[in-house]
Amino acid sequence: MRPNTVRLILIGCIMLAPTCAHAHAQAGDASGFLTGFLHPLTGLDHIIAMVAVGLWGAQLGAPAIWLLPVTFPIVMAFGGFLALIGVPVPAVEIGIALSGVLLGVAVMMESRPPLFLALAVVALFAICHGHAHGVELPPATSGLTYSIGFVVATGLLHACGIGVGTIHRWSYGRLALRALGGLISAGGIFFLAQAFT
Repeated sequence: MRPNTVRLILIGCIMLAPTCAHAHAQAGDASGFLTGFLHPLTGLDHIIAMVAVGLWGAQLGAPAIWLLPVTFPIVMAFGGFLALIGVPVPAVEIGIALSGVLLGVAVMMESRPPLFLALAVVALFAICHGHAHGVELPPATSGLTYSIGFVVATGLLHACGIGVGTIHRWSYGRLALRALGGLISAGGIFFLAQAFT
């Protein structure tokens, strides 16, 4: 990847930085594409997990580099649908926090499980994230444009992770990614502790 391309991806990632680090800040105020698009960007717990999916996919290489980031939004949309039809998913906030912990550890350890296992882990966490997004939608509002918004934002966060993850080709890049995985995992531990308070 060319240095200018990497710079553009990093600038795009910075532009997606949250203005609020508290998850689910829009409770009861969700409607339309823009609100759906902003929802994943207003919770740092969502951001770290979604970026971690892209980082891990980049570390694993083909076909995981595209399968993980495609699987996550598809299954996340299903999790959102479960919320919209009133199907409860237990311990969603704990699942979201654990996604940061475990995906961060996967990046930090450069974990290379069989592809089906990596996909299963990503899908499990995607249900939790999607359900949290779906719960934000008020009952009288159509979920279509809202859902499209949060799926698009999720895809962009995955793309940021993939873009940053391309540095794994160099030895310093592998070390930097492992350190980033550790930071993501620490963030997940922080959110996990908050889920129990």
